[in-house]
Amino acid sequence: MSNMHDEIGKDIRYLQLLANTYPTIAMASTEIINLQAILNLPKGTEHFVADIHGEYEAFLHILKNASGNIKRKVNDLFGNEIRESIKREICSLIYYPEQKLELIKAQEEDMDEWYQIMIHRLVRVCRDVSSKYTRSKVRKSLPPEFSYIIQELLHERIDDANKIAYVSTIIDTIISTGRADDFIIAICNVIQRLAIDQLHVLGDVYDRGPGAHIIMDTLRYYHSWDIQWGNHDILWMGASAGNDACICNVLRISLRYANLGTLEDGYGINLMPLLSFAMEVYADDPCQEFMPKNNEITERQKIQIAKMHKAIAVIQFKVEAALFNKHPKWKMQDRALFNFVDFEKGTCKVDGVEYPMTSCHFPTVDPQDPNRLTEEEAKVLRQLHESFMVSEKLHKHMRAILSHGCMYAVYNNNLLFHASVPLNEDGSLKEVELYEGKKYSGKDLLHYTGMLIRSAFQTDSDPKEKEYAIDYFLYLWCGPDSTLFDKSKMATFERYFLTDKATHKEEKGVFFKMRDNEEVIDQILDSFDVKGPHRHIINGHVPVHVMKGENPIKANGKLMVIDGGFSRAYHKETGIAGYTLVYHSRGFELVQHEPFTSAEEVVVTGADIKGTTQIIEMSSHRMLVADTDKGKELKEQIEDLKKLLYAYRHGFIKEKR
Repeated sequence: MSNMHDEIGKDIRYLQLLANTYPTIAMASTEIINLQAILNLPKGTEHFVADIHGEYEAFLHILKNASGNIKRKVNDLFGNEIRESIKREICSLIYYPEQKLELIKAQEEDMDEWYQIMIHRLVRVCRDVSSKYTRSKVRKSLPPEFSYIIQELLHERIDDANKIAYVSTIIDTIISTGRADDFIIAICNVIQRLAIDQLHVLGDVYDRGPGAHIIMDTLRYYHSWDIQWGNHDILWMGASAGNDACICNVLRISLRYANLGTLEDGYGINLMPLLSFAMEVYADDPCQEFMPKNNEITERQKIQIAKMHKAIAVIQFKVEAALFNKHPKWKMQDRALFNFVDFEKGTCKVDGVEYPMTSCHFPTVDPQDPNRLTEEEAKVLRQLHESFMVSEKLHKHMRAILSHGCMYAVYNNNLLFHASVPLNEDGSLKEVELYEGKKYSGKDLLHYTGMLIRSAFQTDSDPKEKEYAIDYFLYLWCGPDSTLFDKSKMATFERYFLTDKATHKEEKGVFFKMRDNEEVIDQILDSFDVKGPHRHIINGHVPVHVMKGENPIKANGKLMVIDGGFSRAYHKETGIAGYTLVYHSRGFELVQHEPFTSAEEVVVTGADIKGTTQIIEMSSHRMLVADTDKGKELKEQIEDLKKLLYAYRHGFIKEKR
């Protein structure tokens, strides 16, 4: 008893605050009962996606079908009761209720009968996906207009003879009042929401594909998600913070893939100054190296984009050179390649070797001072900079990425990050200098990198640190020891102007060479304080080349790489259209996807994204909330409430009746 007395004495101020929420013994006891019950519910399903790269249609579909989780539940529920075609109809209705209803109404002769049957089936699916949550949590996910009705249908047993008429009357009334469509849409959206408890985005929402802004709009309203920043996300964050080199890179990549929708339609970036400048300065230049990777646009558009592409690339090389010189500790001055071009001979020296260039037409480059911007280039850059700074929607999306994300996260014994943890040649953790001579490795490196990034957006940051943080976005994008890049160089200049493939090689960091080594992975997990016998690293960044026989599961199952090539630009290279990972109460399932066709095909034919599911690791028992990080928090809350009960019963704190 004396020990408990001592503990109460130490915690009395905290317990007095807790007493404001639970002012009586009865209320504290009820909460303990509630929390104990939650601990024994099944663990919620976690959904992992990585390297989406603007492919919003495939991403939105994977959210709707929960990477096959909904289809699995429909199959488990109905088994051989109904035909496969009916199961497909149920699934496509859940994914796209508005569109599917239109199609059904155009084909079905007796809609009242169809409504009766389908609402009963949807209620069964909804009851199943909601069974692992408390009634309170389910209630909060329901649309207000149908909340009471759905609750009644979910919690009444339809096999109870006394309730059959009650349930049937509810459904009959929904139909007779003309609310069947609205109800079906509402319950389908609830099923989608409850099928996934937490969404983990392992970086790279941006670039290549056409709809990063659409993905971000979706995420902003998603019920529960987190993001571990990727190198392409960091590039856009740097652009929104005012880093001109990042702005140039964002524009260059968008032009390279002829993907201007996110820039112009999504964020209202005005590209007219760049177009006018490019068409004038590069009027007679075929810009062959800069033709976009897109066959769905006209020849005239290709020519315009190629000229803009070259114009912004040249500005980028100049602006990057200025930052490399400003920060000599980055040791990247050798990446200012205009310094190594012989403009008369049309050659460039890389690592001391001279190579012929594909072309050497640079009307804005002064060989005596090659990295100086012309007045016209500087003006165009100022206009583009201003356009990024005033884009309200861009800054709204960047705030969402900041508030929901960081460089890494640990969830339920899984370490999540986008790309790499820098290592020395022997596999030990590498120290990397961040700011003012301070060096960090492992967990500290990712943590303090995240802190530095945040300082770029804080109004009360130290001005010098904020300036450095804004500059540092470029290093994070292409610096050799960046946790988001971790390669010897980014060979952008070489890929444009040098044909010798040897100059294009980007030597991967030690992490990528040793990530199949279980001891190295264990060392990294130890450095991040990830405990337990079933612990993993889950990341993306480097596409898994399935066609070449590469396995996404490495280090004896302790590392899962789930970048399988969401981006269409990678489909030929990887042979698939991405991976997603599902972690439910039974264990891990890795889903390998084939290319997504269209929502219309799903609605009309019932076809889904074809995927191959690989069981990675199954638990010997069904995991409960008690086995998760949330469970640990709840157990601590229970212990605190037990102390509060003790304090009430022994007179330390008086009840407020």
